[in-house]
Amino acid sequence: MMRRFVHKINGWCGFTLIEVILVVVIAGILSTVALRSGGMIADTARIEETKQELNALAFAIVGNPELENNGVRSDFGYVGDIGALPPDLDALVQNPGGYSTWNGPYIKQRFSQITDDHKIDAFGREYSYEAGVTITSLGTTTGGGGCGGPVTTGEIVKKLANTVSDLTVNQVSGNVYDLDGSPPGVDYKDSVMVRLTIPNGSGATQTRTITPGKDGYFAFDTVPVGVHDVEIIYTPNNDTLRRFITVLPDSRPHTEYRLNSNIPIP
Repeated sequence: MMRRFVHKINGWCGFTLIEVILVVVIAGILSTVALRSGGMIADTARIEETKQELNALAFAIVGNPELENNGVRSDFGYVGDIGALPPDLDALVQNPGGYSTWNGPYIKQRFSQITDDHKIDAFGREYSYEAGVTITSLGTTTGGGGCGGPVTTGEIVKKLANTVSDLTVNQVSGNVYDLDGSPPGVDYKDSVMVRLTIPNGSGATQTRTITPGKDGYFAFDTVPVGVHDVEIIYTPNNDTLRRFITVLPDSRPHTEYRLNSNIPIP
């Protein structure tokens, strides 16, 4: 039977070498576990912060769909004002070229002294964005090593739309009738003009004019998302009807318009 030997120094009992080694090993294991747990918690916080930043960037570019005016979506961000996607993330905080329709900054920087704060994720790396429909955080390597190898967070991707066309190539259509609900007909269709004013993608606006068919139908293609002005003009008596139309991503809104007067019957 083995006996446990302890040494006494000034009346105090000491520990054997094996006991000391065991204590050191256990302390090391606990420290490693604590460090890894702390690292995982920190990475989880960074991931959530990055997701929130990506949402804010998405709202800045294409607007917040939950913002409404009288039940109609009113916020379309940079694309709604310019008619095109921003060339880079800097265009969200600085006018990219004297654009008259630019109404930014579209995103608020957390720290005024850090001018590129809107471009850096919570891991300290730049977001990847190339005027497309995705913004990507590349994540980071958090270490780890050993048999399991390094631990990484992986990419965090925010999608703005399915395609660029969903944001910039939509159709607006409608039918024009007089006060009694009659279409212009063959004789008066050329007396009606429909004007649609939209951002041109280069920082200005353009007004497109079209003449409806005899049944009053008209359509405009390649329309960006946003809230746009529509004018219906009956030229013989300058009867002008002004409205606005809201264009959502990947949509084909159709509206019926009635003039304030009747078109004469031929």
